[in-house]
Amino acid sequence: MESETDEMRECLIDCLRPRLKELIVVDRVLDLIDFIENEKKERIRQKARNDGDISAADYLINAVVQKPHTPGWFTAFVDALNTGGCKFAADYMQLNLPTPEAEAENENCVRFIHLLIPSLADMATETVCAHCFSKRLLTIDERDRIMAEIVNRGSRSGARELLRRIIKCPPGWYSTFLQVLKDTEHHVLYNELTGNEGSDKKPSLKDKPIATRESPTSAESCDGTESMEITVNEQPMDQSTDLYAGNELSSNSEPSQPDLYASSELPSNSEPSQPDGSALEVARSPEKEITLRDYQMEVAGPALEGKNIIVCLPTGSGKTRVAVYITKEHLDRRKAEGKPRKVIVLVNKVPLVEQHYSAEFLPFLKNKYKVERVSGDSQLKISFTEIVKKNDIIICTAQILENYLERANSGEDEGVNLSDLTLIIIDECHHTQKGGVYNHIMMRYLKQKHKNKRLVKEQKEPVPLPQILGLTASPGVGGATKMEKAEEHILRICANLDASRIMTRRQEEFKKEQRKIVVSVEDRREDPFGDVIKKIMTAIHNHAELTPTCDLGSQNYEQWVVQKERQAAKDENQKVRVCAEHLRQYSESLNLCNTIRMQDAFSFLNKYYEEEMKKKTAPEEEHKIQITDSERFLFNLFKDNKKELETLAKNPEYENDSLSKLRTKILHEFSSRDEARGIVFIKTRRSAIALNQWIQENPKFADIGVKSAYVIGGGDQSVVKPMTSAEQKDVLKKFGNGQVNLLIATTVAEEGLDIPACNFVIRYGLVTNEIAMIQAQGRGRAEDSSYTLVEVKNSGVAEKECVNEYRKNMMNKAIQKIKSLNQAAYEKRITEFQLQAIMEEKVRMTKKKQKDIKNESPSNVKFSCRSCSEPICTGDDIQIIENMHRVNVTPQFRKLYIQRENTTLQERLLDYETNGFIACKNCGQRWGSMMMYKGIECPCLDVKNFVVNLNGKKISKCTKWNEVPIKFSAFDYAEHAINMTMSDNSDDDETM
Repeated sequence: MESETDEMRECLIDCLRPRLKELIVVDRVLDLIDFIENEKKERIRQKARNDGDISAADYLINAVVQKPHTPGWFTAFVDALNTGGCKFAADYMQLNLPTPEAEAENENCVRFIHLLIPSLADMATETVCAHCFSKRLLTIDERDRIMAEIVNRGSRSGARELLRRIIKCPPGWYSTFLQVLKDTEHHVLYNELTGNEGSDKKPSLKDKPIATRESPTSAESCDGTESMEITVNEQPMDQSTDLYAGNELSSNSEPSQPDLYASSELPSNSEPSQPDGSALEVARSPEKEITLRDYQMEVAGPALEGKNIIVCLPTGSGKTRVAVYITKEHLDRRKAEGKPRKVIVLVNKVPLVEQHYSAEFLPFLKNKYKVERVSGDSQLKISFTEIVKKNDIIICTAQILENYLERANSGEDEGVNLSDLTLIIIDECHHTQKGGVYNHIMMRYLKQKHKNKRLVKEQKEPVPLPQILGLTASPGVGGATKMEKAEEHILRICANLDASRIMTRRQEEFKKEQRKIVVSVEDRREDPFGDVIKKIMTAIHNHAELTPTCDLGSQNYEQWVVQKERQAAKDENQKVRVCAEHLRQYSESLNLCNTIRMQDAFSFLNKYYEEEMKKKTAPEEEHKIQITDSERFLFNLFKDNKKELETLAKNPEYENDSLSKLRTKILHEFSSRDEARGIVFIKTRRSAIALNQWIQENPKFADIGVKSAYVIGGGDQSVVKPMTSAEQKDVLKKFGNGQVNLLIATTVAEEGLDIPACNFVIRYGLVTNEIAMIQAQGRGRAEDSSYTLVEVKNSGVAEKECVNEYRKNMMNKAIQKIKSLNQAAYEKRITEFQLQAIMEEKVRMTKKKQKDIKNESPSNVKFSCRSCSEPICTGDDIQIIENMHRVNVTPQFRKLYIQRENTTLQERLLDYETNGFIACKNCGQRWGSMMMYKGIECPCLDVKNFVVNLNGKKISKCTKWNEVPIKFSAFDYAEHAINMTMSDNSDDDETM
């Protein structure tokens, strides 16, 4: 009978759970419940500190209903609620429910308080608190807590704490609170809450527009103490209302039909670009309310006053949400003042454009302001100037803005000026240094700022400049080993961003550190696969008469091999050059078998030799490509050892210990969590793809529900095919919605990308700097997340991680030291660094102009094949298309190459496309790609495949065309088309 009663009471509590979560003040009742274990109580308190009362109350209710029950548990819980001042919650538990009308009226009052928090926070909190205590709206403990909040964080924070407490009182609290405001002479607030001068009438849903009942969205995956939610959203206006009218309509007036053609601006809900599925869904959904926690409001403070600042908050603490709030306040203020308003949000990665647009700025601002996004993947970049004119908020990659600032500066085309913008938000602003695009943009700003000072002295009108808001999780220390240098590095970033302050969360407010684990590995007892690789490498050394001075497979060895290859190409020593090239592949395979499976290392080598053999096979059977004695030796050497390598690669007994430890860690994470979702960071693209394949082929992972995918970079510097931004976005979307729960990623996913619900992060043989470490740790945003470092042979990751921890601590101390400077001393140092940066920029630009003056005659440069050293052409034969693509369309050159298909090169960009590559007819060395430009085939050359001879001096390490000091002539399309037509006609005549 007792068990049935308990089940009924459990059912009652579950039915009332949504209401109880809103009404229970955890710290009031927790100590009064004696049947909950102390350890569990501490976890509930921690939850309250980190996530607030509602989340903690849910934990508390779970603890109360957990079986087995102690006798009298239900009564003890009700008594605790009554004694702890949560009488309204106790009434619900005893089914002393208010009437539906009274409940609706009470909810109306609660929502109205939420709506007016920005005004109510300005009350004289100490006086109001004392009166609320005397009216029994607060307990003595609550009064003391509110007074402590006022002392520690100020009156506004205390006001929010007071309001959070009183709205949980039984019905009737609202009238009492009104009386308190009246008694304490808060006449303006009293009138706001009553709606009529001198009337005690309570607000009704019929009288006033009230915020929606949906619970406000939390500020990202934020942690920290719970605060009263600050809602700054207005009710969505009727679509017939003029969204850009300066004054609001009075309550008794009819909304006027807007003149949609009154300005060149688009309606706020129009979409100039076709959004993808997620963006379309966001555009159609109701606008969300912006809610900030106390620490977020604190860091936003100076920016709300119009000052330039850097917001430095840990990943997952809501930096972007702070930026959205500042954006809204900025636009609202300037709109009210009748001033121009234009916000641009700059990011450094294409996927971040869509992320900020769909997840942050559009959902919160779409009803009042026009939001658009533009990236390198978007057709809108062509009309960027118009996009800036027609929208209030533009989210784009930084390079696009820089391009259009340069256009405006050069006057060659209509561009964008800094004076057109009123707020620039720079995401991942720690990149605003050295030669980065962020720094180029800010250098324009700093130059104009200091010009403005001169204009003011001359009593001339200064050029308006935008407000700057920088966002970062970690400014880093720039490789500093001493505190002074770390401080200087951070101050330089502040100077580059013209930041008046760097805003951080108080040290004591930081959430508990993740569990950090370093997994060490043991050397293989036997490594027969690696031994065979090293035997082959030794044979190559002997053949080429090379003597390495470092361990095979190490980073130093790879650098040594690269230097040997370059010198040999320059010296036309084909024997050493080709041997060095093959040694580099064997060195890579050694690294692969230390990181992933031996069979992946073998597959890599096997594929390489298959491709090399294909190079030596001409498309036409009648033509034979030369194979040198050294190449024949290398091919036979691999062939002779191939069978042994293949057999050893299949033997799991010899697998590396790192892979075994990684397997154990992943299995542990997925078997010990209800819903695991994690990221494994790895060094190279090839390793990421191979590791993902290993996981998908291993049935143990499938048995516990592991669904993996990889995400790698989009650049084409690597021989591994890059990922397009659409492919990256698709994988990240699946990871976000749970279709994928294990992401294998290179460093592309470390920074900026919003990856929620991730509860474990593993860095597998990969450590870079302290910024990357902090960013990677920040990917684990879920509660109880873990951060694991798995060692890999020759990686030295454990030592590097220790160094990064030291630098992280140094960075935090340096930031605090900078914050402690008085403003005059801070501004003096900032000004010095800015003037220094401007002078250094002038010197750099002077050198660049000298370098850009390409006086060398094209006839002075000669190109030869990097592989066989055969002369190919001179600079006179090369022309340039769109100031980018170097092509050779001469009839003589056409006789020197063969053309091969390449299915991985399927780019289609404006007027040209590439779908194949060209290679040396003599040796098979790849030279570049075959580009189709406006119907004409143009062989496009890649300079890294040639040895450049400039005035008799050979250059073997040119990797980019701008390193060649020659100005090539522009491609004359019309002339070439006419020549081709005449050639075709003469061929036809001969046929006739």
